[in-house]
Amino acid sequence: MNASGTPDATEPAAGATHRPPAGASTTAVWNGIGYRATAGWEVLRTKEKPTAEIFSVSYVAQGATGTGPADRPVTFVFNGGPGASSAYLHVGAAGPERVDLNDDGTVRPAPARLVHNEESWLAFTDLVFVDPVGTGFSRMIETGKDDDAPDPHAYFGTDRDLQSLCEFIGRWLTANDRWGSPLFLAGESYGGYRVGRLTRMLQETAGISLNGSILLSPALEFGGIAAIAGLTWGDYEVLPWVDVLPTMALAAAHHGRSCAFAPGTPGAEIRRAAEEFATGDLAVYLVRGAAMPDAERERVAGRLADLIGLSPEVVARAEGRIRVIEFVRELLRDERTAIGMYDATVTTTDPFPDRPLFMGSDPTLMGTASTFTTAVNRRLRSDIGVETDREYKLIDLEVVGAWKNDTPGNYNQPIPGATDDFRQGLALNPHLRAFITHGHHDLVTPYYTTNRLRNLMRLDPATADRLTVRHFDGGHMFYTWKESRRELTAALAEFVAEAVRR
Repeated sequence: MNASGTPDATEPAAGATHRPPAGASTTAVWNGIGYRATAGWEVLRTKEKPTAEIFSVSYVAQGATGTGPADRPVTFVFNGGPGASSAYLHVGAAGPERVDLNDDGTVRPAPARLVHNEESWLAFTDLVFVDPVGTGFSRMIETGKDDDAPDPHAYFGTDRDLQSLCEFIGRWLTANDRWGSPLFLAGESYGGYRVGRLTRMLQETAGISLNGSILLSPALEFGGIAAIAGLTWGDYEVLPWVDVLPTMALAAAHHGRSCAFAPGTPGAEIRRAAEEFATGDLAVYLVRGAAMPDAERERVAGRLADLIGLSPEVVARAEGRIRVIEFVRELLRDERTAIGMYDATVTTTDPFPDRPLFMGSDPTLMGTASTFTTAVNRRLRSDIGVETDREYKLIDLEVVGAWKNDTPGNYNQPIPGATDDFRQGLALNPHLRAFITHGHHDLVTPYYTTNRLRNLMRLDPATADRLTVRHFDGGHMFYTWKESRRELTAALAEFVAEAVRR
């Protein structure tokens, strides 16, 4: 089955009994580049039996195939969650059409409108937006026989998910005759985790070589995310609070609540001071706990309160471990206002000011959900012509809730991080380049986590030269900010050009 949903005569007989919905295709022009947009389903198999369908949308410049060498790069793009479709990057950053937002990434009045995306990555690469199983239009295949029914959550695991993406990428390259093209991966959030691990896995187990890996707001390691988000207390953790402190300091300064910096202080100056404090006094404070003399503890806690704009009493009570779910509520609580976890510059009215914890929805993640859902449905159904009665799942919480660590190991093994695989992938291929980027105002996957991990990777000089780490203003989806989107696209155009240069 090719990517447009058309049966392929070369498929094994085992797949002939299942036909996914018909795909759709159309042609258009973006800034003088003619392209074909193709939407459809690829059938995945287990022991030659069809088990799932992955939906994707590809944008291929005309002339890139069928008329000679396919020299134009191809980038496979996915988001994260896990449980999120590719819509955020598709109609928010990289596709030829994007959702119309305000310059600071906040939403406009409904209904959502699509506009020409001047910053589309189509300028320098063909694009394949991939919805992992359970997201977007991608689904498990139901057999109709209870005794032969597949596990509905079979693909909701760390390893099986990666295997399915390897399978999809190989099938797409074959169906579209693009094995000779320069290849890139791009993933956001958990999608960045996917890219980190696929950087090794594609090369080692699938025989697919890469030119570049692009990680946007990646969650490379999971040890601290649960603690800072408030899913666990994190009383015995240190690194999560070190990593998130610079972003909290930027948020306090942005909202005029910092007692450490005067209004108008450049962000770079705030970051430098906050990073130095976080890795110095704060780290010692968190490690030593009650062993630190009272006077020294009061000094550090006071400096922390000044930096993040909270009262010394709140900081002292938490002993320096301010969870993000508490910070977004406390910073502007006297105004009955909460700030965003995914973009700390965005605010929302607290609907339940009397409750002990913030019970409202994140103004960025949930506040933009209907806008992105409307926009991607318009793009797929109206512009490209996909006809299906399936619901397009922007974010499927069932996938999130069912996700598991299926990596073989001891019973007490935590979810494996992606940093080791990423390092190994870079070592395997001396020509592979990588680009990691965050938004400065993202409290969910803080930019400083990547900075710290980069400094701990023990990269030799040649490998370090192939890794670019650069951050932009904005939150988790910093590309929704007009200026950051422009800067990101310009930086990636340069990155891709360097990665394909022979």
